[in-house]
Amino acid sequence: MKIVGIAACTAGIAHTYIAKEKLIKAAQQAGHEICMETQGTIGRQDELSAEKINEADVVIIAADVKVSGKERFEGKKIIEIPTEIVIRAPKKLIKRVENLIDEANQVQS
Repeated sequence: MKIVGIAACTAGIAHTYIAKEKLIKAAQQAGHEICMETQGTIGRQDELSAEKINEADVVIIAADVKVSGKERFEGKKIIEIPTEIVIRAPKKLIKRVENLIDEANQVQS
């Protein structure tokens, strides 16, 4: 599975980067490709390319604040979740995403 996403917390510092790293680690351990953008007080970092977004099966927005650029994900499956939940249980989140994608694929079959 290919995952893209955005991490953003209220201050744009600690939780943003912790959520990003935990999601990347959990996704990679489960055998998935993942690219995460961060948004915060210093702006966007690791901005997602149109190519990465197009290739993605799902978008995860781990945010406690409004993120910019959500229109880039139009037509994609989007999961929005607070950074705190991502930080506490990243593997459970990845499992949930896998189940959602599996269910969506079964419906399409």
